Amino acid sequence: MLKPSLARPDATAADGRAAGSASIRWVLASLSLSMLLSSLGTSIANVGLPTLATAFNASFQQVQWIVLAYLLAITSLIVGVGRLGDLIGRRRLLLAGISLFTLASALCGLAPSLGLLIAARALQGLGAAIMMALTMAFVGEAVPKARTGSAMGLLGTMSAVGTALGPTLGGLLIAGFGWPALFLVNVPLGLLTLSLAHRHLPADRRRTQTERPGFDPLGTLLLALTLAAYALAMTLGHGSFGRLNLALLLAAASGLGLFLLAEGGAASPLIRLAMFRDPVLNASLSMSALVSTVMMATLVVGPFYLSRALGLEAALVGLVLSVGPLVAALTGVPAGRLADRFGAARMTIAGLAAMAAGACLLPMLPTSLGVPGYVGPLVVITAGYALFQAANNTAVMTNVGADQRGVISGLLNLSRNLGLITGASVMGTVFAFGAGASDIMTARPEAVATGTGITFIVAAMLITMALVIAIVSTGRTQEDGRDLAA
Repeated sequence: MLKPSLARPDATAADGRAAGSASIRWVLASLSLSMLLSSLGTSIANVGLPTLATAFNASFQQVQWIVLAYLLAITSLIVGVGRLGDLIGRRRLLLAGISLFTLASALCGLAPSLGLLIAARALQGLGAAIMMALTMAFVGEAVPKARTGSAMGLLGTMSAVGTALGPTLGGLLIAGFGWPALFLVNVPLGLLTLSLAHRHLPADRRRTQTERPGFDPLGTLLLALTLAAYALAMTLGHGSFGRLNLALLLAAASGLGLFLLAEGGAASPLIRLAMFRDPVLNASLSMSALVSTVMMATLVVGPFYLSRALGLEAALVGLVLSVGPLVAALTGVPAGRLADRFGAARMTIAGLAAMAAGACLLPMLPTSLGVPGYVGPLVVITAGYALFQAANNTAVMTNVGADQRGVISGLLNLSRNLGLITGASVMGTVFAFGAGASDIMTARPEAVATGTGITFIVAAMLITMALVIAIVSTGRTQEDGRDLAA
């Protein structure tokens, strides 16, 4: 268990800096904009892929790398940049990340070829990885402990807003200004974020040379290659698992073994393997991956269910799908306040229980109920997810030592990303199997409805696993507390 007595040695100083030299409100504004921009970058390019394929005379498989390069950069580098922030200073690195993201956005909009656009998107993904990892880490640095949950809820809200806003804003920008506007829109927003962050984020604590641990380049490289191989194994092939996917999965497994060996012998490891003896951290990372896998099911299965089983037109499908991110945006801040008031452990369990209830309810409701029969359970699942995210992140980041906030924040973001990537592949396969069709677009509406029901039964089982982990972890933590008191 993470020891509170050792966890936040600089908490008083951090609280004082936040209250004195910089208004917490402006600190949160700059962090929120960082999270919004990185999330917007994830979703805004998808709607422009057909236009980009025409503009560059490329195949759909080629232009998909515009999205994939961004996601691969975030997934493979987020832990490394989080650790780098712990070493050289989070404020300094976050400002560099915002600057890089803004510059790369301009390069994307001005790219004369598809290859250069993909390279610029990878660079933009590196900036986004820095922003995602360090915004959460900065909460422990600049926000009082009693308000950690509210701050985490706000960041979750901004992430949901960015994800939901991306397709709509992207469509409007393409229609009005052409595809470069998809990326150039980030430039003024990035400059605003950079200005706010430079002015209001608290200064990094000065360290002597002897206090500053070394960086682990070998471990960082091995972990990045391992995560990239796994992400490619889960995303290439459009749902079919071929020889290339298997080779990449074996490469990822081998890379993980080499990474563990390297970390065991490193003087200043990227990830201290001893931290995984902490049941709270292990439980949080496991739950985050399971929950994200389930949330991807709503994105993978939802469009097919609404269009094929319910017969909705594309515009209505998009409108119904926007309900999920809208609910997450509206419930993020209240969820954080609940975590502050009633405790992160209790609210983690409550959020998972709500998600399990919604996942169980959806297969039970008949297709004849139409859109309400899908939206009702979706609202319950998404509200539970917002509560879980705020509480789970609060439980971990509240009691993390200052020298580990960046890498722990990176691990939390990584577990979420890996869950989303795995969910896209696994839950899509479950859906196709349940529908009994290799091509969902030719499946009968009844088969699509059956496949949806089976997918959410599996989702309910995964959430139940996460709920058991949460209950066991809470019980162990309470026992440890009683042992310490005795």
